[in-house]
Amino acid sequence: MPKMSSMVLRRLRQNALGVSVGVLTLLVLTNILFPTFVNADVDTGPHYPDDATVALMVDAMLNASREFGELPEASNAAPKRVLTIPVTAYTSDVAQTDATPCIAARGFDLCAHNEEDVIAANFLPMGAKVRLPDIYGDRVFTVVDRMNARYSYRVDVWMREYQDARNFGVKYTTVEVL
Repeated sequence: MPKMSSMVLRRLRQNALGVSVGVLTLLVLTNILFPTFVNADVDTGPHYPDDATVALMVDAMLNASREFGELPEASNAAPKRVLTIPVTAYTSDVAQTDATPCIAARGFDLCAHNEEDVIAANFLPMGAKVRLPDIYGDRVFTVVDRMNARYSYRVDVWMREYQDARNFGVKYTTVEVL
């Protein structure tokens, strides 16, 4: 064993210059190719935000104390889009939905909410507000569910009772997207 370690030390001494040059070259190349990696722990001093960032920060802090004023009622808002499309009705029945009939696509619990003010629609974003003025006047509905993919431009109104949904049928009516 002593003979082996002395042989390794002798070889290392003979190649010391080559090993040193290799390590130094590796360090220089690493510093050039990956400067942020090599200098990651170097503290360059404090970083201060520019004037525009400071103004935004101050404005955000002052925002809590500002008066918000009166927001328009959704039922009084002018519609962004008006369509005439088929409107149908559905209930929380496994035959009309999926294995979780009370839970809408948005995760909204229709049965717990128990209000007939929600709809399913594929062409509107979740949470969109609509009115069906010919049927419900100024009543505002919210999109919380989706329909089968084959119904692209159709609205489905959620109802508590199956017979009410059957009696509703299919109505071609005006839909106002708020």
